Amino acid sequence: MRFEDLEAWQLARSLTRRIYEITKQGELSRDFRLCSQIQAASVSIMSKIAEGFERTGIQEKIHFYNIARGSCGEVRSQLYVVEDVYHLDPHVFDDIREDIVTLGRLITGLIKSTEKRKA
Repeated sequence: MRFEDLEAWQLARSLTRRIYEITKQGELSRDFRLCSQIQAASVSIMSKIAEGFERTGIQEKIHFYNIARGSCGEVRSQLYVVEDVYHLDPHVFDDIREDIVTLGRLITGLIKSTEKRKA
């Protein structure tokens, strides 16, 4: 198995693509700091899932999966800023937020299954 086969990584990749699409729109695209932050956080999710998967130590895997989980919260929080300040379609954000919550659950599953191997 490869990290690309993980459902969590696939959803994180899709999320990152959607974040980049949103941050290319209108006035938001000129908010370089916010765009950079939310893009980096979304890339971090998929990168940390991949990095955790590739690590050989159980504690290392869990550490990187936890960072990915934290980045899910970061992206969700930043989406509220985008929605509140730039007044983009709230339905788009609701769908993305649902996917982020699902992604967080998948990452939690990775953490739990990795912890079981530790025991």
